[in-house]
Amino acid sequence: MILKKLQIENIRSYEKQEINFPKGSTLLSGDIGVGKTTILLAIEFALFGLQPSQKASSLLRNGKNNAKVILEFEIQGQNIIIERTLKKTKTISQDFASITTDNEKYQGSITEVKNKILKLLQYPREFAKKTNLLYKFTVYTPQEEMKQIILESKDTRLNTLRHVFGIDKYKKIQENAVLLTSKLREKTRINQGILFDLDENKERLKQKQENLIILKQKQKQSAENYERAIKITSEKEKLLQEIEEKINEKKKFENEKSKSQILIQEKNQQVISLNNDIKNLTIQIQEIKKISFNEQEFNSLNQRIQFQENKYSELQKEYIQIISEINSKESKIKETQGLKNKISSMQKCPTCLQEVSEQYKQNIFAKADNELQEIQKIINELSKRKNESDKQIEEVKKALEEFKKQKSELELLKIKLENLKEKQQKVFEIESQKQAIKKDLEILEKHTIELEKSIQEYLKYDEIYSQRSKELQEAKQKENKSAIKKAEINKEIQFSEQEIKEKEKQIKQKEKIRQETEKIKEIEYWISEKFLELVLFTEKQVMLALKEEFSKLFSKWFAILVSDELSATLDENFSPIVNQQDYELDYSFLSGGERTAIALAYRLALNQVINSLLSKIKTKNLVILDEPTDGFSSQQLDKMRDVLSQLKTEQLIIVSHEPKIESFVDNIIRFKKEAGITNVEE
Repeated sequence: MILKKLQIENIRSYEKQEINFPKGSTLLSGDIGVGKTTILLAIEFALFGLQPSQKASSLLRNGKNNAKVILEFEIQGQNIIIERTLKKTKTISQDFASITTDNEKYQGSITEVKNKILKLLQYPREFAKKTNLLYKFTVYTPQEEMKQIILESKDTRLNTLRHVFGIDKYKKIQENAVLLTSKLREKTRINQGILFDLDENKERLKQKQENLIILKQKQKQSAENYERAIKITSEKEKLLQEIEEKINEKKKFENEKSKSQILIQEKNQQVISLNNDIKNLTIQIQEIKKISFNEQEFNSLNQRIQFQENKYSELQKEYIQIISEINSKESKIKETQGLKNKISSMQKCPTCLQEVSEQYKQNIFAKADNELQEIQKIINELSKRKNESDKQIEEVKKALEEFKKQKSELELLKIKLENLKEKQQKVFEIESQKQAIKKDLEILEKHTIELEKSIQEYLKYDEIYSQRSKELQEAKQKENKSAIKKAEINKEIQFSEQEIKEKEKQIKQKEKIRQETEKIKEIEYWISEKFLELVLFTEKQVMLALKEEFSKLFSKWFAILVSDELSATLDENFSPIVNQQDYELDYSFLSGGERTAIALAYRLALNQVINSLLSKIKTKNLVILDEPTDGFSSQQLDKMRDVLSQLKTEQLIIVSHEPKIESFVDNIIRFKKEAGITNVEE
């Protein structure tokens, strides 16, 4: 990976700045606190985002709500641009992340973009959940953090290095193997608990199979008994059917007798009804014979009605004429009143257009009033005539209604007299009908007597039917009992077969569990006795090889940085051991420059070991050193030239405020800070 350009906005002391990184060695120069380390933090943020222990407030410039970092770099000729932003609302959070590869932009979540970057850098997948640990130990580790690793306890240091080297999997394998063997032993105990009654179940299965043979013998016998019961029931049903035919014949006679009796009752009722009709008609005939009808009186009454109707019609015409005259006169009054009103409001004559005088108006009003008085007299006279006409019409109407009532009564008498012969004929016809019904009654009574004799002859079959019904019922009960017995045995066989099937299945499953248990025991023995020993041996060999390479490189870099009087190696726990003329020196007695030399040598050796071990990672051609000469003497600073010349890295970025370092590097980027804002000097 080669860094090309970094753009930052509102990051710490920077408002807006663009920095271009050349290949070779580059020094970020400036006074302490000017903001050099901020550039390294911005690069790390662009690549991996905020780390779990890192607060967003440590990056966002005070008083600002938004910040942005854009990093452009190259991997094997492929140009990549990463953009990340911070946003302040109630809290400060990562707001946006994108990655552009060869002009193809992808915008996703913080995690999705980070995974794409790790894939591009070809970092092992297990490092995805270890923050940016591999980047720190291969590219950039602050000097103080490296010193802290050296001062940690041996267990903490070894665990950290296991993570960095990517071999903590061996420890995880050991832990998982122990957990697995524990689970296998637990599974063995559970299986043994399941298998404790296997032999007992086999014995029970044998007993159930023997019982099933006995049940099938009983099933055969019950089936024979059931067939025999069905045959007996069938014979009883045939015998009963023979008697049922006789019983049905008897029922036919009884039904016919009942019908005849009903007909007799109906005929008798008809005779009674006909007698009543004859009696009523006789009474009506006698009453009609008493009636006297005067034809002359009837004709006279018709003449009176005709006279009254004519008179009523003339009065109606006269009444309508009076009403018409009254309406005409009332219309005339309205017209005259309208004329008065019109003349009263008139100012000029519509014909000659001369003014109409009041005297002229008064003359017209007087003439109109006289005319109105005459009309009103006529109306009053007409109203009197109208009232008199109303009285006459009402009198004629009453007289007419009375004559019509008398006529209706006479007409009714006339109709009754005309119906006399008809009623006498009706009496004759009813008498004839009554005689015919009496003859039918005699025939029905004789037929009923004959039916009764036939019924008496069939009564003997009732007792036989009752006896045979009882025998059939008993046969059916025996058949039902046989069917129930047969069903019970079949159900018992079915249940027994199901039990045997389930028991066989259980035994088969337990036999399988027994075989699995034997395999589990073998696996558990192999893991605990063979596999774990192999894993421990493999881890030990890997750690020895790493320690040997690491110690050789550490000694080399330390020898370059310090005097020939001191030498350094690593012990089996990767702890630095400093010797002076065969005497081991305690770390606390070392000078600040010597401690820095140990940390830097440890850092450079670790970088080379990791890049050698993890050869596929794409960051091994980039090294970033932050204040690597802190506490160095002038002599040690001179030796830094040899260190830098032997690094053999494609791009080296150093952060330092030491002026002497400027002569050791290919490029210098200077920073200055004014009024709290950092800028790159032109």
